[in-house]
Amino acid sequence: MHKNKNTFLWVMICLLYLPIFHVSAQDAAKVDLLSHWWKFSPPAPAQGTIGKGSKSGEFVTKDPVAGFTVKFNVNLEKIEGQQNILEIPDVLSVHLRRVSPDVRDRQNYPAYKMADGSLPVLEANINLFRKELDSQGKKMEIGFPLAMLKNSYGKHEIILNFTGAQWTIYVDGELVDNDFPIGYPKWDSKYAWSIDPKFVENAEIFMPAIVPERDLSKKSVDKPQVQYWTPVGHNSWVGDVATIYHNGRFHLFYLYDRRHHSSKFGCGGHYFEHLSTSDFKTWTEHEPATPIEEQWETFGTGTPFVVDDKFCISYGLHTSRIYPDEKTMYPALKVYYENYGKTGFFDYNSFPTVPSGATYSVSQDGLSNFKKSKKIIHYSENPTIYTDADGKLTMLASFRSKGMWQSDSLDGGWYCVNRDFPPGGDCTFYFRWGKFDYIIGGFVDLWSKPIEGTNTEYKSVSAQGEDFYNGFNVPAISEISDGRFIMSAWLPVRGWGGPLLIHEMIQFPDGRIGTKWMKELIPETGKAKTVAQQINGTVFYDAVPESFMLSFDVYPTKKNGGKLAVSFLPDEGTDKGCEFQLRLDDLVAQYSNASFSQFADPEKSLRQGGQPQEARNYAIEKLVGADKPFSVRMVVKYTDKLGGVLIDSEIAEKRTMITYRPDLFVKKLMFKSDNIHIKNVNIAPLK
Repeated sequence: MHKNKNTFLWVMICLLYLPIFHVSAQDAAKVDLLSHWWKFSPPAPAQGTIGKGSKSGEFVTKDPVAGFTVKFNVNLEKIEGQQNILEIPDVLSVHLRRVSPDVRDRQNYPAYKMADGSLPVLEANINLFRKELDSQGKKMEIGFPLAMLKNSYGKHEIILNFTGAQWTIYVDGELVDNDFPIGYPKWDSKYAWSIDPKFVENAEIFMPAIVPERDLSKKSVDKPQVQYWTPVGHNSWVGDVATIYHNGRFHLFYLYDRRHHSSKFGCGGHYFEHLSTSDFKTWTEHEPATPIEEQWETFGTGTPFVVDDKFCISYGLHTSRIYPDEKTMYPALKVYYENYGKTGFFDYNSFPTVPSGATYSVSQDGLSNFKKSKKIIHYSENPTIYTDADGKLTMLASFRSKGMWQSDSLDGGWYCVNRDFPPGGDCTFYFRWGKFDYIIGGFVDLWSKPIEGTNTEYKSVSAQGEDFYNGFNVPAISEISDGRFIMSAWLPVRGWGGPLLIHEMIQFPDGRIGTKWMKELIPETGKAKTVAQQINGTVFYDAVPESFMLSFDVYPTKKNGGKLAVSFLPDEGTDKGCEFQLRLDDLVAQYSNASFSQFADPEKSLRQGGQPQEARNYAIEKLVGADKPFSVRMVVKYTDKLGGVLIDSEIAEKRTMITYRPDLFVKKLMFKSDNIHIKNVNIAPLK
């Protein structure tokens, strides 16, 4: 008996010191992208041509409101300063210039730099007038860094396409940048235009604009990983995400963003793009669900939903960003509600003012292929539509409205059932899980109630310090197969919009929700290297890959006490460095600026006034599972497009938190511990 007892104790001691988690490589979940090459077939001869050897030409305008297309061949070469290469006076100019590789403005050109560090770009400006709103024109600029081309210098075909709704630049058939105009050029009846023949030859202008067709003969060989993904391009990002699990398939819609919310002269210029997957390993990119087709269109957040066997997505027309209320449908929508006690139903093709408010699109095949209903059903410009647990069609209204609304049918008129909740903030979202109902309030709010409670019994989870905000912005929640719930969102980098983020959620018996990494989406890694078997005190490690996964086990030496820190540092000192810290006596985890000689000062949680939605320095509190040995996993990912690193941490497989650190390139790590043993430290490079 005594011998067996000793054997048992020895086995338990051995098990205690075994790694809690091992980094293991897996195949990454990847996106099968649509072709981003396009074909242009002119339906008629060019209005004007400047042939080889000529510097100028003339053309007569034809139906300028229908847009125009300019095609030319350009010989790209090294330049100093700025060189104008094509001009249509007072309408259009094209130039080459060199920009600072250290300045990341709205265009994010440093995403692609030349081998020598220089940053030449090609840009095209169009001068736009809104006769009812502007007395002077405004220039809309699109462009691209030459380093993003396979052959940066040499001959390329450039196509500039102005359709009225879009202003786009293509290089060798590939779409590289676009914006969404408000206004039109002021055309004369006849134009003399010019080129610099050193750079440009065979320039042609077509009126009306050529309608491009997607070139399906060219397929992108690049299949990027889904986690931390950004759309193709130097300045393209993921904005607000809306998700649904429908007919065995997960659909993820996101507001496509260029220039961090500064497209369309700062009026947004967003629309819903669409990804889907049946297994979370192979993802498909579909055609846009809500493309911008009119100048007045700029879309706000909504939700996918199913009603009467129709697969739909709701969204708001943010027309108030462009026009004053009196030029939109908003006043008429409000008057109708005040007169009848419910909202009206309007066909915006037949209404005398510019459409605004809540609308929806319907899938024509139950999978993708969405078609706009062109119906306005509410004055909210951020509508969340869903069917509640009692089968009632429900809307949570935000942006220019608030409250909970219901209707007998999608177009049947909406009446308010809770005027003051949820408040009108931003991008609310509902889900039910087990015995609890939840409503998310965009960036910082979370409410919950037991399912038997009325809609007036929601309580703030954020006020209790038990929210799940972890750096994600405007999270969307969907139940998928096997009763699993996942949370999808975007990470702010240098403004609105950033990489795509997806974590899995876990629910505790009291209804509190935690998060963990979704096993299907863990990034692909190379072979892991053991850095140390055990770390006590302060230890440096200075041989880290550009992007990597760090994992280690945490063993407190006393119950509910001790702290540790991992600092991610540049070459010298702690300038711009980031510290991840765990304080087990407070059950707190945080990101902060790195401190060299001591632990960083405490950061604030959301309850305490912190700002996790900024994804910089913040704390999360009331950790679960930290009262016994547990594992920590961290992804440290750097890309030139991000211009810094994101650090995604998973704590005890029950809480996650993520940060973005601009201008940080991690070269070394510093571990610090106090009454905590850090064991089984492994690093694996990301693929």
